[in-house]
Amino acid sequence: MAASLGRLCVTGVRGVLRSRPLVSVLPVGVRALCNPPETFDVSSRYKDQPWEYLNSEEYLERYGENLVWSNYRRNHKGPIPPQKTRKKCIRAGKVCGNPCPICRDQKLHVDYRNIRLLEQFICSHTGVVHDPTKTGVCMEQYKKLVKAISDAQEHGLLTVTIQHQEVTFGEYSYNHGAVAQTPPAPAGTWYSWYEWQEPPAKEVTRLRKMYRPHLKKMMGEE
Repeated sequence: MAASLGRLCVTGVRGVLRSRPLVSVLPVGVRALCNPPETFDVSSRYKDQPWEYLNSEEYLERYGENLVWSNYRRNHKGPIPPQKTRKKCIRAGKVCGNPCPICRDQKLHVDYRNIRLLEQFICSHTGVVHDPTKTGVCMEQYKKLVKAISDAQEHGLLTVTIQHQEVTFGEYSYNHGAVAQTPPAPAGTWYSWYEWQEPPAKEVTRLRKMYRPHLKKMMGEE
């Protein structure tokens, strides 16, 4: 009898819990823990103005005065690194192991206005973009870097390094052995066939007969 009464009580309590919503039964403190966490994009703060991340304390704590790719090393077998970098670090929403220096930090955005980030991938001596095998960035991010750097140079945000070329005026002088002075013009015509020659009479007569109707129309004769 006691066992049957216990089963009825348990089933009654279960029915009450199932019929009522869970939020009304649980206390306020427990109710807050059961709610799903709010989705927050860490990169949204720096998406419109990505250069602010490089001036923040988070960037200084993570990188300090070093470059974003200075301490990066790709996972590989043996002492010799691979000759080519990955094509992509993120495929179908899945991040590969040990992503490149840009893909591993969601707050780094490649933008032509983010000058401090672009300058880290440009050689200070030659002005050439560092090879991806040196920086470790994937090919997708490398193409974005090259485009962003060219756009920044077109907008005047980055300086363009032009190789200095020494111009020797001796190459353009007339002292070369293959260059000679222009001969003076002859007294007569340059070519003998250029002088006026009387055409043959037979040819003139043939042409007049051929174009006689046209000549009449031109002269207004009927």
